[in-house]
Amino acid sequence: MNKTLNFTKADLLKIKSPEKGFDTYSDTQEKGLKLYVTSKGTKTFFIRKMIKGKDERIIIGTFPDLSVSKARRKVIEVKVLIANDINPNDDTRKKRAEYTLEMLFDEYMERYSKPNKKSWKYDEREIPKFLNHWFKRKLSDISNQEVRKLHELTRARNGLYQANRILERLRGMYSKAIEWGYADFNPTTGVKKYKEVKRDRFLQPKEIKFFFESLEQDENNIAKNYFKMLLFTGARKTNVLAMRWDEIDTDLRIWRIPDTKNGEPLDVPLIDYAFELLNNIERVGAWVFPSETSTNGHFADPKRSWNRIRQRATIMLWEQEDYLSKLIKKAITNIKKYREGKTLPKTIDTTSLYREVTKIAEKENIELPIGLMNLRIHDVRRTLGSYQAITGSSLSIIGRSLGHKSSDATQIYARLHNDPVRESMGRAIDKMYEYKGVSDE
Repeated sequence: MNKTLNFTKADLLKIKSPEKGFDTYSDTQEKGLKLYVTSKGTKTFFIRKMIKGKDERIIIGTFPDLSVSKARRKVIEVKVLIANDINPNDDTRKKRAEYTLEMLFDEYMERYSKPNKKSWKYDEREIPKFLNHWFKRKLSDISNQEVRKLHELTRARNGLYQANRILERLRGMYSKAIEWGYADFNPTTGVKKYKEVKRDRFLQPKEIKFFFESLEQDENNIAKNYFKMLLFTGARKTNVLAMRWDEIDTDLRIWRIPDTKNGEPLDVPLIDYAFELLNNIERVGAWVFPSETSTNGHFADPKRSWNRIRQRATIMLWEQEDYLSKLIKKAITNIKKYREGKTLPKTIDTTSLYREVTKIAEKENIELPIGLMNLRIHDVRRTLGSYQAITGSSLSIIGRSLGHKSSDATQIYARLHNDPVRESMGRAIDKMYEYKGVSDE
């Protein structure tokens, strides 16, 4: 089917996909500009011309990534080239013949990822880590079956979440390769992501005491204050790391985050705990959590401190059980005995103790409770939302306080409304029995 249409963004968005094959549309404003729509919903601008006796289809770009106005300008540029006996597809074919995944990665990073994605650093790190064995291969040589095997292998080695993330990154790279004319097909097509379970881990009531005790004992004051601020604000970890003094309004008690994951600014109310914490932090430069070793001037790598805090809190939790308490004492004795007569620190650090306990447990075939070792930094943010839900806050309030743009992100807290719901149901039955008592009289 071929239809004529005055191309506008609104009208092109309304176009429905055909059940099979593709439909073609011609622009009434710019002669030669066409759009084909596939059954999968892909909408691609192109121009079709006879060049040196050959019927050529020249891809302009995909909609809506490429706007209508830019597509029209590109068509004019292509017409000028054709008028000068230049076939734009010749250069594309040459590049396509020699284009490797490494070349695509370099162009993808500079042309798309860095200018458009807040998560570009993850692309820069993860793509070479998992796909470098394909970097010297041509784009057309990588098959669908190889992608399937990579997806399965990555799941076995690194888990399903990592497998899904690298599949998404490869799919995105090939989508751009097709748009830019370097590839005809996407080898990730048809490879389905593994089903992911939304993470709902947060600090349980029995863990909170030990978490705070461990936090207070940590030797890194900046890390200690950072994790407290995460909990008190519920903000994302990258935003808290980059927290600046000039973003804080002390009169209104508001922290204005200028740029969030959603691409919008966010006002975070500073509760008394957060405000008191800020008053107790010494101001050194522009950053609330400064660092002399990081390249950007603020605290950037809390992972080492986080592992220490988790390990210490987990040991505290283990000590509540007699059989595990004996195991910990045995580990302390072993470490002290090992260090006798050696030029090693006399004090036993958390990591050494944790490792020795796990080593003994493995030898004696004792299964250790996971404790807080499965708690991630992001789970601290989730803890605030979880306790808001437990204490009866509405999902809309929780979503606003955590800066969720979509209600879908807040739905995970719905299951934590059990206590308030139970109380409400109980009150309803109580009221029924009140009426029952009246009728019995």
